[in-house]
Amino acid sequence: MRKVFQAELHQIGEGLIEISQLVSDAVQKANTAFSTADTELAQDVIAADARIDFLQNDLDERAIDILALQGPVASDLRMIVGALRMSASLERMGDLARHIAQLARLRFPANVIPDGVRATFDELADLDEQIAGKVKELLETRNLELTNEINAAKARVSALHAGVFKAVAADDWNESAPTTVDVTLASRYYERFADHGVSVASKVTYLVTGEWQPSAPLV
Repeated sequence: MRKVFQAELHQIGEGLIEISQLVSDAVQKANTAFSTADTELAQDVIAADARIDFLQNDLDERAIDILALQGPVASDLRMIVGALRMSASLERMGDLARHIAQLARLRFPANVIPDGVRATFDELADLDEQIAGKVKELLETRNLELTNEINAAKARVSALHAGVFKAVAADDWNESAPTTVDVTLASRYYERFADHGVSVASKVTYLVTGEWQPSAPLV
């Protein structure tokens, strides 16, 4: 019975890694679609989000079954509860990648981002891709050094996000209202994607050390 239980826990861990890989793929494709106005690639991201949703629901159902049937304690219970929370963050990261792709599709054939802030968004995109890749590696290896790298990338994302709001509020901002809304939303999507990456990292830290390090509230 114990071997079966451990196998079920292992499957949950593997499920988180699988979802994180899909999220990493999604944000990379969404960023390319966003920067190049590639509607076909954007549509691929939008359609693929259903797979992430399905895997999250399946993982959560299996985790709840284990809670109900196995009565896990201590570290095993920590793993299951942590997996439930991590799967929610990963699913939300997939949603945010989909939102970025939807913006690209909405504004086709134009690019969403004006030239004045394009470099900022290129860096935001790169940082979010780095975070997604490091989250997957962290889930695979439990190497907590990666959490510092994720947190550092998130700090830079936050600074860039604040810079976007300053640019939009500046006297010399002369873009249209739709463009202003798009820029504001896109920056928010990138910032929240990074937030959820930090949230996953904090849960892995909790699983490894047993010490809770609260992150910012997520929406």
